[in-house]
Parts: sequence; C-alpha cells; structure tokens
Amino acid sequence: MAKEKQEGLVFTNENCIGCNKCISVCPVITANRAVERDGRQIIEVDGDKCVACGACFDACEHGAREFRDDTESFFEALKKGERISLLLAPAFAANYPNEYKRVLGGLKKMGVNRIISVSFGADITTWGYVKYITEHNFTGGISQPCPAVVNYIEHYIPELLPRLMPVQSPMMCAAIYVKKYMKITDKLAFISPCIAKKTEIADENNGGYVSYNVTFDHLMDYVRKNNIKGEPVSDEIEYGLGSIYPMPGGLKENVYWFCGEDLFVRQVEGEKHVYEFLENYKERVFKNKELPFMVDALNCAKGCIYGTGIEEEKTKSEDTLYEIQRIKAASKKHGGASAWGARLSPRQRLANLNRQFRELNINDFIRKYSDKSKGNAVKHPNASELNEIFRQMHKDTEHERTIDCSACGYATCKDMAAAIYNECNNKKNCIHYIKGKVETEKEELQEVSRQVEEKNLEIQARNDIIGQMVEEANESFATLNVSIAEMVSGNNTNAEESSNISAAMSNVVDFCNSMKTSFAAINQLLMQLENNNNSITQVANQTNLLSLNASIEAARAGAAGKGFAVVAQEIKSLSESSKDTALDSNKNKDEIVNAMNKLAEESEHLIQIVDEVNERISNLAASTQEIAASATMIGEVSDELKDKFEDLNRM
Repeated sequence: MAKEKQEGLVFTNENCIGCNKCISVCPVITANRAVERDGRQIIEVDGDKCVACGACFDACEHGAREFRDDTESFFEALKKGERISLLLAPAFAANYPNEYKRVLGGLKKMGVNRIISVSFGADITTWGYVKYITEHNFTGGISQPCPAVVNYIEHYIPELLPRLMPVQSPMMCAAIYVKKYMKITDKLAFISPCIAKKTEIADENNGGYVSYNVTFDHLMDYVRKNNIKGEPVSDEIEYGLGSIYPMPGGLKENVYWFCGEDLFVRQVEGEKHVYEFLENYKERVFKNKELPFMVDALNCAKGCIYGTGIEEEKTKSEDTLYEIQRIKAASKKHGGASAWGARLSPRQRLANLNRQFRELNINDFIRKYSDKSKGNAVKHPNASELNEIFRQMHKDTEHERTIDCSACGYATCKDMAAAIYNECNNKKNCIHYIKGKVETEKEELQEVSRQVEEKNLEIQARNDIIGQMVEEANESFATLNVSIAEMVSGNNTNAEESSNISAAMSNVVDFCNSMKTSFAAINQLLMQLENNNNSITQVANQTNLLSLNASIEAARAGAAGKGFAVVAQEIKSLSESSKDTALDSNKNKDEIVNAMNKLAEESEHLIQIVDEVNERISNLAASTQEIAASATMIGEVSDELKDKFEDLNRM
C-alpha cells in the first residue's frame, strides 16, 4: 500500500482500517477502491478519478490519507540556484499573520527573487469576469478559481464545460501578468492552500506558467524543521478586494462591489454540496430554466482560507476568518479614483477598475477546458445487470435493496451496486451481505453443533460400550496372562524333561554300542570254542584210531589182551562221546552265533530308533523354547494392550 503504487495527488497510507468514511464523503463513487492488502480490506485512491477535493482528509479519523505537492522539489531547485519567484496566496497572510513575513524573508535568503500576491491576480480575475459576462452576455457561468470544481466538471459533467467561466483563476492571472506584463522569466512557485492547484498548474491548457505547487502544510513543516526565517518582507504589488477571494462568497462580494447587489450570484460551497448542486445545475441548464448572473462555487465549505493544503490545526480555529476580515476592511479603505473606494457607487468602481486594467488584453487571460470524461465517467448498470449484482449480494427483495444504511460508505444500496459494477468495490464491503453470510454460517454452525452433539452422544454410548469391553478385555487379559504364564512354565518343564529324555536316550545308545562290543567279544569266544571243538574232534578221531589199533592188538594178544581190549573199547566210547559233544557244541555255537547276529541287528535297529527319537526330542525341545519365547512375547503384547485399554478407558 506504499504511495508509489498509488498514482494521483491523494493516496492512502498504512493507517487505513477500511472504515469507509472516505467513501461516504467522496463526490465520486469510483474514486475510492476497496482492496485487500495483507489480509485486511482498505480503501485506496484511484488517482485517475480523484478530483483532489480533500473531503476524505476531513472525514478520516485515522490519518490514513496523505497528499503530494512540489515542496521538496521546490527547495531542491532553490538549493541548485534556480531563479524562482513566488506567487503568494492571500490566505497565507490570514493563516500566519504573525510569522508569514519572516518566512518570506527566509525564502528570500534562500534565493527566492520576487514575491507577487495572488490577490492582485484575483483583481484581474474579477475584471475579466465582469468584462466577459457583460460583453458576451454570459450569464449563468460557473466560476473556476477552484480547481477541484473544474476537475469534477471536466471528468464527470462535461456537459457543463460551456458554462465554465473562460477567464483564468487568480493564480493563473497573476502568473500571466508576471510573465507577460512584468517580463519576469523566473520559474514560479505558488504558495498554496490547495492540493488540487497542482492539477491546474499541470493542465496543458494553462501553458506551464507555474512550476511548483507548495502547500502551506508541507511548506511550514519544512520551514520549521529547517529553521527557515529571515528579515520580514512582504509582497510587492498593491491589490484590492481580491484579497477576500479565499473567503466563502469572496468572488460574489467582488462582483457585488462592482455590479451592485441587485444581481443574483449563486453562492455554493462544501465538498459534497457543491457537486450535488452541479449535478442539479446541469439539469437546470438543459431545461433552459432561469439562471443566476453567475455561480460562485468553492469546494471547501470555509473557502480557501481553510483549504485542503493547510495545516490541520488551523482548521480548528476561527482566527483565520477574523484575520481575513481585517484584510477585507483594509482593502476597502482606498479612496479617490481607486476601484476599491468605499464611497463610490458600483458603477464608478467598475469604471475605475476598467481604467486600472485598460492596458491588459482580456484574451491573455482567457482559458480553455478539456473533456476528460472518457474512461472516467461512472458506468451505470441497467436493470438486468443491477438485479444480477443484487442477487450476488443476496438482496432478493425490494426491502433488502433499499436498506440504504450507508455502512459501505455509499448513500444507497443502488450506489453500492453501481460501485461494484464499476469494479471499485465488492460485496464483502456490504455489512448486510456479511451479516446475512454470518447468519447463514451461524445456522450452519448450529446445525454442525447439533450434529456434533449427536455424535458426542453416540461417542459417549460407544465409550460406555468400549469401557465395558475394556473391563471385560482386562479380565480376559488377566486370564490370558495366567494361561500364558502356565504355558511358559509348562513349556519350560517340557523343555527340561525333553533334555532329560535326550540324555537318557544317549545312555541307551551307549548301552547298545557297548552290547554290540560285547556281542563281538562273545562271537570271538564262540569262534575260539569252535576251534577247540574241532581240536577235540581231531583228538577223538585219533583216539578212536588208537582204540581201533589197540583192539586189533588186543585180539592178537588173545586172552592176554582182553583187559586191554576193554580199555580200548572204553577209550573208543569216550572218543566218540567227545566227538559227539564237540559236534553238539558246534551246533549250539551256530545257534548262539545266529542269535547273537540277530541281537546285533536288533541292537542296530534300536540305535536308529533311538537316534530318530533323540532328534524328535531335540526338535521338541527347540519348539518348546520357541513356544516359550512366543508366549513371553504374547505376554508382553498383552500387557501393552492392557495398558492402552486402561488409557482409553480413562479418556
């Protein structure tokens, strides 16, 4: 919202709160724009549409409006040594009666060349007005010393351009006189009570006679900050009743002074009143109704002595008005052939005025105006467009469309709709739109609140159920934990028993292996027994052979050999018996070997079974350990879930 981003003389600063007071006093509904900056709505100035009437300065209580003038560039030019002369507004002496001469002395010391009172230019303006009106029968003309009034007509009522007096303002008459008749070539700076004078100075129809508009406000601020003062000096040219031009009705009083009070001069002033008058005056002109001798129109209600460019504290005092009255009284004390002699008749004064300015060429002081309404004229929505805007504002009934509360700054709802149509405002700036929206949102909020309440009741019911479920779950968790503890304990016992069985089975394997070793040893002994039996059989065979030989020898011996034959027979029987025993022993040995081999095979099979059992027991032990670990983990998860359920129940 920096001033650099806002064109025109008047701009909005950071103090704006968007209160719309500036809109309410502005004569142009499109000169203010409601915009959003940094999340808040403020009212900016449209420099192309603002007429610099200054009404917003009076209305704003937040100091949110400022203006530009040429004060800084004027002092910069002085410092650079440029030759500058001053045109001094008569209101300067009225506002600063005790210090203006020293201020002028300080400016002289800084390099200002000449000081010419615009009061003298006002005398020329009065002469030009009366002369032009009488010579051209130009009745009903609108005075134009006020640039804000001229701006308004050029921008918004171009139909009244032919009714504007074509004679220059006091400032311009003074400037033209200085340049053309006094032959002063200096740049001219106007010490001004008016912001809008800058637009008159810059107007292409005014020839660039004046270079700087230096307002009282900014000038005195600069003077005080920089301690600018000097020996008292005053303006150079004597003037007459033009000194009262800054007063309300000052021009009218000048006309009466020279033309008599039988004429009707319509006096009107005030930021809003004067523009309403001009709108009505347009209709009067178009309808060819009776018109006054002339219209004395000023933007400021208290005249230029309380203009838009003076210091704020000056507007709070009546002292300036009393001072201008003293200046007025002094102006009327001229006597003799002066145009300002109080004892002369209006006709005599006018004759003296014409004599005083007989060397002036009226054409030097004639000016032109421009139609600047293109692109600036307020667009008015037709019925269909107006209905659409009202529909978007949720104003559906005639009552809603004529509330006319003025909170938006506009006099009527229709004006607000027109501002929206001209894209310088928006429906959010309508308090009844916002109110309706708030009420709708309130109803929606109440409905949401009701739904939330219902949901809360549902949630409460669910919480009750959940609480009961939590209690039941806690009981189940307690039972589960006990079961888990028992399962863990049982698994641990099973694991221990499995380990013991595994150890016992290892002993069985060892026993089987030992038995296999014993079987091998027995088998070895049986083989040895077989060998022994074979030896016995051989001995028995030999013994039997010997017995046979003995029997033969006993037979040969006859009777002597009978006893020996008996012995031989016994030996034979013993031999056969030994042989039979050995054979029987071998037979038993074979059976024992077969039995041992079978036992060995069974033992091997038993070892395989034991190995398988041992492996399964090992797997069982491992599984039992895993089950125990899982059971422990389940127990931990169970405890954690129990804690969470308890937390949930507490919520």
